[in-house]
Amino acid sequence: MRARCGHVGLAALWLGLCFGLAGPARADDAPQRRNWFDDPFFQIAAALPACPVPRGPFITEAERRVQAHHRAEKGTSCWLAGRCERANFYSYDQDIAAALRAALPQQADLLSGSSLWVTVQGRVVYLEGCVPEAARAAALEAWARSLPQVQSAIALVLADLRLAPPYATAP
Repeated sequence: MRARCGHVGLAALWLGLCFGLAGPARADDAPQRRNWFDDPFFQIAAALPACPVPRGPFITEAERRVQAHHRAEKGTSCWLAGRCERANFYSYDQDIAAALRAALPQQADLLSGSSLWVTVQGRVVYLEGCVPEAARAAALEAWARSLPQVQSAIALVLADLRLAPPYATAP
């Protein structure tokens, strides 16, 4: 029994050394991010070039596996409850993105002086980027919510470029 424990201890020590000698992970080894679900993501204003670009819908494969179940369940639940005409809750997103793009010309005043990106996921419009004044966030949300099929709108915006953005940024 004693010898057996010794071998297990040596094996554990050997594995620990092997993994320890491998060194820390490099940036090159970081998981690749993709827009796995083809969620709409596009820029709608570009007046502030120093504005940090949001990460948008780009996620790792591990994050995709976690989200896949939630997305399927959300769509099925909505359809079975009679709250959605379509079984895929996320199938509305491309239509919402098209409506946003079509409405852009009428929003020149709202978008002036801003750098903004849109992500549409599950009938929720995320507006991320930089605006000249923080009060513009409420107006952006109201505009997005006014479009057909939009369930909610969230503006995560930065009015002071010296601060960290309130959204995840692109690498």
